[in-house]
Amino acid sequence: MFKKILVLIPIALAIGVMQAQAYSSFLPKVSSVQNQAQTQSQLLARHDMSLGDRYPIPSVNSVFKDNILLTLGYLSGSVKNQSQINWDTLHKDATYEIVLQPGEVFAFHDDVLPQFAGKKIITTNAHFGASEGFEYDGDLYGDGVCHLASLMNWVARDAGLEVVAPTPHNFAVIPDIDAKYGTAIYYAAGDTGTNEAQNLYIENTLNKPVQFVFTYKNNDLTFSIYK
Repeated sequence: MFKKILVLIPIALAIGVMQAQAYSSFLPKVSSVQNQAQTQSQLLARHDMSLGDRYPIPSVNSVFKDNILLTLGYLSGSVKNQSQINWDTLHKDATYEIVLQPGEVFAFHDDVLPQFAGKKIITTNAHFGASEGFEYDGDLYGDGVCHLASLMNWVARDAGLEVVAPTPHNFAVIPDIDAKYGTAIYYAAGDTGTNEAQNLYIENTLNKPVQFVFTYKNNDLTFSIYK
């Protein structure tokens, strides 16, 4: 009886080790390169805004929210045209990312001021009209995208990037964002001069890439910039 106990103990230990090894093989692996990249990333600036208080009237607020999320869909490439819009997917918590290399410029749409000619331009890939699936609130299609642009203006300035926002949003309050960051966005085919002036330009003037990260979670939108 005493000998059997001595034999069973090492067998149980061996089985436990084998089970632990088998379990560990199913755990996600994080490469040393990923760890190094995460360690080296530096947060330059971050701010957020609620998508629940864009406008006092709930039905209008819903349009603002949808137009903001749809813009992020176009920016990320997950939406390329109206036929690809899935509102159930866009309403889920998600993260959207783009990278600006040194000297590259983010513009909210593709009618840009002459001063940015010759530079590589990255845009939202959207024009905020009905043909792209943007919603109408009784005033205009795409209402709400100015709120996203204003949040980006705020964070980019705090991050130390070069920002040009020619037209202030002084005709209406943007909740959660100081009026000095208010940015008017407009696009109409053929109206180049007006379009250029109602745009947002963010240039990466740093000597290394910067990452724009948009996080939508629990009805809040957070915009962060890392280098």
